[in-house]
Amino acid sequence: MNEPTRILLADDHALVRRGVRLILDSEPDLHVAAEADDGAEAVALARGEDIDLAVLDIAMPRMTGLQAARELSRLRPELRILFLTMYDNEQYFFEALRVGASGYVLKSVADRDLVEACHAAMRGEPFIYPGAVTALVRGYLDRIRQGDPLPRRAITDREEEILKLVAEGHSSKEIAEILVISAKTVERHRANLLQKLGLKDRLELTRYAIRAGLIEP
Repeated sequence: MNEPTRILLADDHALVRRGVRLILDSEPDLHVAAEADDGAEAVALARGEDIDLAVLDIAMPRMTGLQAARELSRLRPELRILFLTMYDNEQYFFEALRVGASGYVLKSVADRDLVEACHAAMRGEPFIYPGAVTALVRGYLDRIRQGDPLPRRAITDREEEILKLVAEGHSSKEIAEILVISAKTVERHRANLLQKLGLKDRLELTRYAIRAGLIEP
């Protein structure tokens, strides 16, 4: 008999993790082997744990699921990644594909779709929650016909890291220590963020971070 798929589950809400774990562990071929309450912990666990599949929330403290997925894809290219999220959002969906995710599942229907998504990911097949397929394909085809660009990220990975930490209330000195860069570099990235996004101050950066799913309101 084959060993069950070993899953790393990352979500900053313990109750959500508990419910998801019940869904996954009820399947004989799935097993939650590790849990993390933010993206940074998920990346750290993936370095030492024998994991086949990561199931990540998008909005988490310190490091979002999207940021974690980018790091996990570099660290463990063979690792399959799924997003389990409350965001029914085209921008997040395309970004999930960009960072190497195999699937995108809404929390509201996790009891229906998550197990199927896990199985699909381990077969090397993509999984998109059913209600999104028609709208996403229609929107994609409309853009192609009109010659419009597909959704693009406005900021770099490093700028996104700094934006998240600024929005969480960290000072430039604290951010420099967390990211192991100079405070002057942090200030330069902050200035670039304000200019790129057309924003004025920390408050507006925080509002942008909330809209972008980097932090929760």
